Amino acid sequence: GGGGAAAVVISQDLDELMEVSDNFGALNEGRLSQIRPAKGLSMEEIGLMMGGAHGMEVAHV
Repeated sequence: GGGGAAAVVISQDLDELMEVSDNFGALNEGRLSQIRPAKGLSMEEIGLMMGGAHGMEVAHV
């Protein structure tokens, strides 16, 4: 089958996270605010996600 697997990796090293991630999620005030594909995601976009920015497209995983 085409079963998938998931792992949650928490780190302050964003470069490392981007190397090992297919998707990127950000926590803001204890809540998962967004999940987006890691490919092509800029550090600026990650900062906005971490700050709880709204209006960014959310990927459904």
